[in-house]
Amino acid sequence: MKALQWQGPRRVTLTADLPTPRVESPRDAVVRVVRSAICGTDLHPYRGEIDGFPPGTVTGHEFTGVVEEVGPEVRGVTPGDRVVASDIIACGRCGACARGWHYQCAHVGLFGYATVVGERAYAGGHAEYVRVPFADTVLFPIPDDVDDERALFVGDVLATGYACAVGAEVRPGDTVAVVGCGPVGLLAVEAAWALGAARVLAVDPLESRRKLAAERGAHPVPASPDVPAHIAELTDGRGADAVLEAVGTDAALLSALHVVRPRGAVCAVGAHAADAMPMPTRLAFAKEITLRFAVGDPISDFEPLMNLVRGGRVDPTFLVSHRLPLSEAAEGFRLFDSGAASKVVLIP
Repeated sequence: MKALQWQGPRRVTLTADLPTPRVESPRDAVVRVVRSAICGTDLHPYRGEIDGFPPGTVTGHEFTGVVEEVGPEVRGVTPGDRVVASDIIACGRCGACARGWHYQCAHVGLFGYATVVGERAYAGGHAEYVRVPFADTVLFPIPDDVDDERALFVGDVLATGYACAVGAEVRPGDTVAVVGCGPVGLLAVEAAWALGAARVLAVDPLESRRKLAAERGAHPVPASPDVPAHIAELTDGRGADAVLEAVGTDAALLSALHVVRPRGAVCAVGAHAADAMPMPTRLAFAKEITLRFAVGDPISDFEPLMNLVRGGRVDPTFLVSHRLPLSEAAEGFRLFDSGAASKVVLIP
């Protein structure tokens, strides 16, 4: 089997002779990959930002495919089904899963991410085949009227952008600011529109990303120390009703807290990792801000997300700048890392 393996900072290689995955547990499935994608989360190990990340890890947590084999306890998907996988692996049966808190599952994992999330490593989707644990929870059949590429985004980035808009309590008529317009931020823009936003302000330092956001109907705002003043000017001094933070840095979150209106809400879905952020509690208290952190949950939100795609309210493929064969995945990583690509889809 061919698969892409992480070997060290900015070094991924295609290996041609890995064993093809097989069913190991009763709730497993084996999926033949049809489409996969490179996510911004994949760039953290790619850049060497995760200490102890094990060489040889098969990367990738965004993929669609066809079910080849299922274990005896799998229900809901059968061999031959076209499916999209949730990036989050969850058992579907524990107390957290019963509440819909799949990222808090006792057996949580993330494809292609070693043990950064959860205690067990699972090979990822930048491969010809993937073993999917808890397949009756993690896999979803793709409707006949949705192609593999559009379905691909339901498994992670669209779910994350949607969770950000829902977490910030976007309501019809709101002015929404999106801080960070990478793939997740741009799909947060789409989610804000779908939830009824009247205006979306898109903040990003890169002109190419602001241009994409403008093409989706958002008002582009260059990221700078002047962002709070700029957004205050655009909102007659009130600030944004809801702020969607999709970067994951202290600076981005601080900016979000400054631009939200009094009694507004901020939701952060960027992968924050700081232990000592200088939180402006005086400001947050005075403005009575609601601050929420969220992780996209394709398992809980699959139905509304797929309905948005099926109904044409969101077509996430506008993000895709490059479609490459799996054999050129290393170049895809380089392009995405450099900012030359907005989203890379890989075809085995």
